[in-house]
Amino acid sequence: MDGAWYTGWRHVFKLDPDREITDEALEAVCMSGTDAIMVGGSSGITYDNTVDLMSRIRRYAVDCVLEVTSLDAAVPGFDNYLVPLVLNAERAEWLIGRQTAALQEFGHLIPWDITAGEGYLIMNGDATAAVVSGANANLNQDEAIAYVQAADRLLRLPIIYIEYSGAFGDMSLVRRASKIVSQAHVIYGGGIDGPDKAEEAARAAHTVVVGNIVYDNLDAALATVQAVKAVQIGVS
Repeated sequence: MDGAWYTGWRHVFKLDPDREITDEALEAVCMSGTDAIMVGGSSGITYDNTVDLMSRIRRYAVDCVLEVTSLDAAVPGFDNYLVPLVLNAERAEWLIGRQTAALQEFGHLIPWDITAGEGYLIMNGDATAAVVSGANANLNQDEAIAYVQAADRLLRLPIIYIEYSGAFGDMSLVRRASKIVSQAHVIYGGGIDGPDKAEEAARAAHTVVVGNIVYDNLDAALATVQAVKAVQIGVS
C-alpha cells in the first residue's frame, strides 16, 4: 500500500454527475484544499454527464478520480479509477460479475497502474447503492468486521470503503476496521453534514469522503476540509 496514489488522501469530495452544481460552487470545492474529487453515483450516470463534470473539474489542479459504477460512464481522461466490488451484495453480479463482464470487453484498455479495486461495505439499507445492489446492510459489528477481514486478508483489496450514504455511521466500527487491516486503506463516507462529524470520521478512517452536503450546504461542506486535516493522520 505504501506509495499508492490513494494513500495520501485524507479528505475527498464526491460529486454526482447526475446532480447539478454551479460553476461557482464547483470552483469553491476544487479550490478548497481537498485531496481529490471523486466522481460517481448509484443512478442516472451517463457518458455525457460524466464527461461534462470531468471537463469542468479538469480546469483545476486537483486529483480527479472516477468511481466506475457503469460501463456507460467508463470515461477516459481521469487521473485515477476505482472499481467497486460490493462485499455484502446478495447477488454475485455486484461482487464480481459485472466487473468480469467489463474486462471481457474493455480489459485491454484499462490503465491498470492508475486503477484500484474498492471493496464496498454498504451499511445503510436505505441507500440507493444498497437498493440497487441488493446489499445486506443488516449486519452487526462482528459480521461487518468479518467482511473487512475477508477483503483485506483474503481478497487483498487495496481499498475498503465503508458506506453509510444518507446517514452518519458507527464510528466504532470504522475505527475497528481501520485498526485491524493489514494492508488495505479504509475510506468512510456517509452523513457528514459539517466539520464536527467530519472530524469524528477523520479520527476513525484513513480517508473521509464528503458528498451530499455539497449540494445542500456548501459552506458546511467546505468547512469539513480543514476539520479533517486538523486531525493527525492515523486512527485513534
